[in-house]
Amino acid sequence: MAKDKISIGISSCLLGEEVRFDSGHKFNAYIANVLGPFFHFVPFCPEVSIGLGIPRQAIRLVIRDEQIKCVGSKDENLDVTERLEQCAQEQYDWHRQLSGYIVKKDSPSCGMERVRVYNDKMPTRNGRGLYTRRLMENFPHLPVEEEGRLGDMVIRENFIQRVFIYHRWQTLMAGEVTWSELTDFHARHKYIYMSHNQKKARELGKWLAQHHQLPVGEVCRQYLAQMMAILQIKATKKNHVNTLKHIQGYLKNYLSRSDKQELEQAVESYRQGLLPLIVPITLLRHHFMHHPQQYITRSYYMQPHPKELMLLNSL
Repeated sequence: MAKDKISIGISSCLLGEEVRFDSGHKFNAYIANVLGPFFHFVPFCPEVSIGLGIPRQAIRLVIRDEQIKCVGSKDENLDVTERLEQCAQEQYDWHRQLSGYIVKKDSPSCGMERVRVYNDKMPTRNGRGLYTRRLMENFPHLPVEEEGRLGDMVIRENFIQRVFIYHRWQTLMAGEVTWSELTDFHARHKYIYMSHNQKKARELGKWLAQHHQLPVGEVCRQYLAQMMAILQIKATKKNHVNTLKHIQGYLKNYLSRSDKQELEQAVESYRQGLLPLIVPITLLRHHFMHHPQQYITRSYYMQPHPKELMLLNSL
């Protein structure tokens, strides 16, 4: 794995590799050109890995004896269910080093959700690709997303944010974690949690404070599950506004009336959809440069990911 970039697994076809059943690819320019400079992509095609040729007959999910199987679309005697599941299991060692995974939508091997499942009637869109299903069972907290959903600006920002936070968590867990390090991690991410769900963010902080008597390793396991559950909740304008106003409170004794009005107007314009989130955050950064507050300066809410990705410019 590349040491200087966060590693993300990805379906090979999304990077232009001609591995699909029809010898084609599904090159995604946003992933390759915009995200590429910031992440180390690890491409993988489970269908090729299990020995299916290029080109090949397409495979699909079907219901057999009340179980989901993956078979050939033309020859249902071709059953690759166990091979795909075993393939995913065999990748465990490098999967565990990843901080995220981008999969191909609708794929019977790689799709994350709403994959067609065929039965005697009309197909239903309630399946998950078998490779991705095992991946997500093995690593339930790993950020996984489909390339098609990354076109939604809220989903896109949510996924990238989760990748960065999950990577920071992995870095923390790489050493012997102390209570001080865990509480510092929480403090630096507190406002991000608030922007996703105010109530659950408060509950997580209270829970952490009440469990100092437990071994730190056990608390870390439970903390990760709660943290990632909060981050799965899409942040809303209302929660962002509440978070911005909370942070603004640290400046109340330092700003002039006109500066306060300008800041309040920027937050209100964001609430109304007239300005993107980056505007009030940039204004807050400006004021905290002149009136430093270490707690706020170290908060990842103020800069959750590289500004060059411009994810906050669309929210």
